Amino acid sequence: MYNYLDFEKPVADLEGKILELKKLSESGEAVDVADEITRLEKRAREALNEAYRSLTPWQKAQVARHPDRPHCLDYVDALFTDFTGLAGDRSFGDDNAIIGGFARFGGEPVAILGQEKGADTKSRLKHNFGMARPEGYRKAVRIMELADRFNVPLVTLVDTAGAYPGIGAEERGQAEAIARSTSASLGLKVPVVSVIIGEGGSGGAIAIATANKVYMLEHSIYSVISPEGAASILWHDSTRAKDAATSMRITAQHLLELKVIDGIIDEPVGGAHRSRDTVIAATGKQIEAAFEELAGANMDYREHRREKFLAIGRAL
Repeated sequence: MYNYLDFEKPVADLEGKILELKKLSESGEAVDVADEITRLEKRAREALNEAYRSLTPWQKAQVARHPDRPHCLDYVDALFTDFTGLAGDRSFGDDNAIIGGFARFGGEPVAILGQEKGADTKSRLKHNFGMARPEGYRKAVRIMELADRFNVPLVTLVDTAGAYPGIGAEERGQAEAIARSTSASLGLKVPVVSVIIGEGGSGGAIAIATANKVYMLEHSIYSVISPEGAASILWHDSTRAKDAATSMRITAQHLLELKVIDGIIDEPVGGAHRSRDTVIAATGKQIEAAFEELAGANMDYREHRREKFLAIGRAL
């Protein structure tokens, strides 16, 4: 069974009935239920299509945060080979919220950076729910510099509600670490491709998302602040997150229109959490196509990024 979101209740009710009938059939307590199951499955598909036909920005935020959505390590395991992770910032310690290292993608060497949220309680605590501390961003800078030194392209997978706002993180220079990571990414001489696979929250996301090509999964979000945070500031009421999400234009469709991103990776009906392998494969194809396009353009990647980000908002 899936973890159902609020707006998926009609689907949850139907799929619950289907599961119940299947269990009764398997146990021999019910006979001739195949036709009823088929009918309910059809209704469930229709209900799912209806639910996802026109998601609101707040509903998309809920999908982007779905606990069963594939996370960074799922993409690393499926798309890359010979992954060797690096740990530590050579100053304070390691941060498991940032996954980084080197691997092969399509047989070619690449550097990888991404935020990992974790898949269960234990791993979520280990990875701090994908919210990196300063040492995480300093580790990211280490990997960026190594990628530049060895002329290796960089892939980043963004999925964070934002950088960790704890007292210890602030004492160790959170803002400075984010700024240096953003600067390092902008200054790389190698091509950089970034994909927002879930949440792209504030400076915690942009620190590794200043790429030549930036893509978003169809139901991911990308914003300067969370809807809850914006609602708290604007109306002093975090329960108005739904209103904030609508006003902030945080969806992939809005951001493509605003030319903040370069493209959208489609998700099957029901979101990435219902078709994990399909979404991960589509993401891999988009990353491959992006690198081929960048290589064929014969460009100065650093200057390309500079012009790309300076141009945001100019023609609006």
